[in-house]
Amino acid sequence: MPDIKKILFLFLVAAIAACTGCKEDPPDPVDEGLKITGVSIPGSLNVPVGGEITLTGNGFAINDQIVFVLTTDAGKTFTAVISAVTGQTATFTLPAGITSGIYRLTVKRGTESLVLGTLTINVIADTGIPDRPGMTVKGVVYCDGEGVPGVVVSDGTEVTVTDSEGIYYLPSTKENGFVFISLPGNYETAASDNIPQFFRRLSGGSTVEQHDFSLIQSDNDNHVMLALADWHLANRNDDLTQFSNGFLPDVNATISAYVSGDSKVYGAPLGDMTWDAYWYDNNFRLEHYLVEMKKVNCPMFNVIGNHDNDPYVQGDIPAEAPFRELIGPTWYSFNLGQVHYVVLDGIQYINTGGAQGIVGSRNYNDVVVSAQTSWLAKDLAAISDKTTPLVIFIHTPVYANPSLDASGEQVNNIALNNGSTLLSLVQDFAEVHFVSGHTHINFTVESGAVMEHNTAAICATWWWTGKTGYANNQICKDGSPGGYGVWEVNGRDLKWYYKSIGMPAEYQFRTYDLNEVYITAAEFAPNSTDALLSEYAGVYASPNAVNDVLINIWGYDPEWTVEVTEGGTPLTVERVTAKDPLHIISYEAKRLNVGATPTDSFVTGNTSHMFLVRASSPTSTLEIKVTDRFGNIFTETMTRPKDFTWSMQ
Repeated sequence: MPDIKKILFLFLVAAIAACTGCKEDPPDPVDEGLKITGVSIPGSLNVPVGGEITLTGNGFAINDQIVFVLTTDAGKTFTAVISAVTGQTATFTLPAGITSGIYRLTVKRGTESLVLGTLTINVIADTGIPDRPGMTVKGVVYCDGEGVPGVVVSDGTEVTVTDSEGIYYLPSTKENGFVFISLPGNYETAASDNIPQFFRRLSGGSTVEQHDFSLIQSDNDNHVMLALADWHLANRNDDLTQFSNGFLPDVNATISAYVSGDSKVYGAPLGDMTWDAYWYDNNFRLEHYLVEMKKVNCPMFNVIGNHDNDPYVQGDIPAEAPFRELIGPTWYSFNLGQVHYVVLDGIQYINTGGAQGIVGSRNYNDVVVSAQTSWLAKDLAAISDKTTPLVIFIHTPVYANPSLDASGEQVNNIALNNGSTLLSLVQDFAEVHFVSGHTHINFTVESGAVMEHNTAAICATWWWTGKTGYANNQICKDGSPGGYGVWEVNGRDLKWYYKSIGMPAEYQFRTYDLNEVYITAAEFAPNSTDALLSEYAGVYASPNAVNDVLINIWGYDPEWTVEVTEGGTPLTVERVTAKDPLHIISYEAKRLNVGATPTDSFVTGNTSHMFLVRASSPTSTLEIKVTDRFGNIFTETMTRPKDFTWSMQ
């Protein structure tokens, strides 16, 4: 590789936040002693080893010291000496040995000092590399000025790997509009508005384009990934208030707890962050979602959902243009520690009738189009070690909500149009997890080395049950509380659980004393009638006096165990398919009570993570013990009768 240039006057690039989270810009420095004013610190600078940095500001002096303190390790400090000043600038050489990272800058003169602000330094390589015949995109992937070999680079069609000097070439047609790296494990890249910048936009045409990528070393062998499904922010149903007062403090508390334990934390919004039907009527689109997303204190790897397409536009690629322009590519991969992650677009958006000023029918196919499956085959082929854990994020689930057969065994069926194709592509891997959303319910399917974790919604039932005047709770169609998935990764060991918003992590099930579950209009929808409500209440529209207890375990999979005792005597526990009664009174009853017809796709559905036991007495106390596949134990001492109310836990 050519020699690194020693002197380079740096220009300001777009201000970008660190990959460790999104922070507000600090206020301008206020100095009463050094008389330094008008200081401007860019968000990020690219600088070669030994290169010069010029900052804007008045009052600097030759021989002033600029102290760099690494924000992630205060023990790592570097000092530069200002070598030249003008009335409005100060110039110094990048300190020897400094690495890429986020630094707090302080100027010192004698005993006086002034904190200038925070700066992301990308120590870059010399990127002047020659063209090659047939190659339309080229570049260097580097860290601390040195090329990084073995990094997978793609344009969404072609896949290549950087050479020993970190150089790559691609024969790209540029039709997908991006070139991106599959971020290697134990590295990060700078983030813009919480979105890691692992991609570059292509200008198109036959001109050769050079796009380089700067990496930051980061030990993320142990990390946490948050699965954040179905936000449905649309400026309706008090959604922004519920989001700000419920989800945000909860998720940021979760992030803070893991960060304080020295774990890196990342997020994966699993699609439907917005709601296409209200993009224009309510003036809430992807750019407004990004304002809210930045409030989550971790980097975000976004997944597109059906509701994240432009409803004025027909056709898959044209309709997803705003997502690509504002967020990034719709399929890509990355590595964190020893885990390979893939993001797929499981929607082929059709939107019949859409036109400028006209919202179309917003119809779509649940499918991963062939361009993606071809790319995925190449991406996975680049992973030689098939014992690498593989996690695939996709909005639409591969499998349908499972049912039970006559013997109570789970029955699994593929729902995605080309789900079999996807499963064949991953068949060589020893451990595969599909993490999906879309359904607003929780379910788990396990088939050989493959597991699917369909994750319930942050918005629960599209923010209805928590709306002012409704049930004052957040509950999904299967009775799961509104929440998100938490994945704890330690090397190649993956563990997961569902985190209910506003509840401790140990809250993993809810019990119903069915003797007390009797859904009538008088009790739950006084402005409606039993005739209307009974259609939705089903079996709960009649009294139940046989001492049955229903247990809803939203994170259940067949490796969990459920034990119930009554006075020390074990009771028979039967897995059943049932509807959650709390959701019926929280959504259907509340909608009927205001004279509205419940939306078909929002009403309570059958779920197979239900368990039924029959006690011998209506007043006995039951001891309930649920053990997950990792040996975590969750218990409840159920005092009966147990009230059936909107606020029950």
